[in-house]
Amino acid sequence: MEKLEGYIFTALCSTNFLISCLLFSRVTREQREPYMDELFHVPQAQKYCQGRFNEWDPMITTLPGLYLISVGVIKPVVWLADLTGSVVCSTAMLRFINLLFNCGNLYLLYLLICKLHIREKTRTSSRRVLSALSLSTFPVLYFFNFLYYTDAGSTFFILFTYLMTLHGCHKASAFLGVCSVLFRQTNIIWVAFCAGTLVAARMDEAWRTEHTKKKDEKSPPSQVPLSVSGVKKVVLFSLEFLTSPCHVKAVLLVAWPYALVGVGFLAFVMLNNGIVVGDRTSHEACLNIPQLFYFFSFSLFFSLPVSLCYHRALRFLQALKKKPLFFFFLTAVSVLLVWKFTYVHKYLLADNRHFPFYVWKRLFQRHELVRFLLVPAYIFAGWNFVDSFKSRSLFWSLAFLACLLCATVPQKLLEFRYFIVPYLMYRLHMPLPSLPRLGAEFILYTAVNAATIYIFITKTFHWPNNTATQRFMW
Repeated sequence: MEKLEGYIFTALCSTNFLISCLLFSRVTREQREPYMDELFHVPQAQKYCQGRFNEWDPMITTLPGLYLISVGVIKPVVWLADLTGSVVCSTAMLRFINLLFNCGNLYLLYLLICKLHIREKTRTSSRRVLSALSLSTFPVLYFFNFLYYTDAGSTFFILFTYLMTLHGCHKASAFLGVCSVLFRQTNIIWVAFCAGTLVAARMDEAWRTEHTKKKDEKSPPSQVPLSVSGVKKVVLFSLEFLTSPCHVKAVLLVAWPYALVGVGFLAFVMLNNGIVVGDRTSHEACLNIPQLFYFFSFSLFFSLPVSLCYHRALRFLQALKKKPLFFFFLTAVSVLLVWKFTYVHKYLLADNRHFPFYVWKRLFQRHELVRFLLVPAYIFAGWNFVDSFKSRSLFWSLAFLACLLCATVPQKLLEFRYFIVPYLMYRLHMPLPSLPRLGAEFILYTAVNAATIYIFITKTFHWPNNTATQRFMW
């Protein structure tokens, strides 16, 4: 059975790569010149290809991981194939690097699913394969496989980092975490998450031991207590654990490679006077709490075929009926957060080439009350998100939610690309869905991919006083 699964997965990888190559060829024929952020990334990579490592475009805000990897892959190929002229480090050749990352992401997703769902051994081979294939075509990620952006490589190194953490190879994981930060500085959050899973495992073990001693069966370790006393108990336990020299020593003995990465990143921030390199004016951090609500809604839409069902909707209605005061309080707080902490980036209002521009214009700007009327939908989306983790341990869930907050809330710009890694982490840790549900998810992703690529290729337009062809994209 394992051999058959390997053959099927290999065949799917080959098919996926072939189809992606055909799409890549079509996209590159239609858009030969660098587009959008490629206007900065491509020339910078070409400077590196020419050995000019001391030159830097001040408009670029990320570290040079993508360019270094590109040169490391392209230079040996150029030497072996004896290539010369304009083809070397051309826009098309640089974009092709992300197709290679796409193959790597598919394989890593498959390995992560096998590792995370190792206990589900019976009749799951087809579900593992289809789940990996479906997630590799996640629309926001898949689209940027055809352009020279950092998303494919950034996702690859984060997934690789997490896989090594799960296998207990913490030094390799920390090294790969550094590579991921070289693609995007905010990936330090997901390196911290990898370390956090080790801390959470220790805390869960200590929590279970304490509950076993007290024989307290009212608050199972796998559930987050919603009562005031329950939250107080978790906070006090966490403080006691984190201030215990014995526990801290035990954690550091395992997690010291991640601690070194964290110290190194703090040194970089101090020397750089911030996280962003280059142009900082458009990447200022703020407390944009509704970003979390947007992410919950985004996750609900893309996980709809695998997460939502009649029984879950019924459980939500029962929870409303059982705890009306809690949900009323939650709604009131959410309305307050939307009112006081909504920030709108200038790019969101000005750049009509991005889909979020139209989401904001045609939904949020339709009436000033719309953002408040959406709060009940946010509540349901958030409940659905948290309910998907009910099989996960208490402190693992808290670690993930803490990293999710750090990854979304400080972002002023509503940019769906920032949701890629947190969404994949969320989806990977859901229980393996049934084949019909996975099929529905794959069909949804394929339809969205077909629509976005079709729109990008065919629905071009021009700005006034600008002859350049503009295209719609994520």
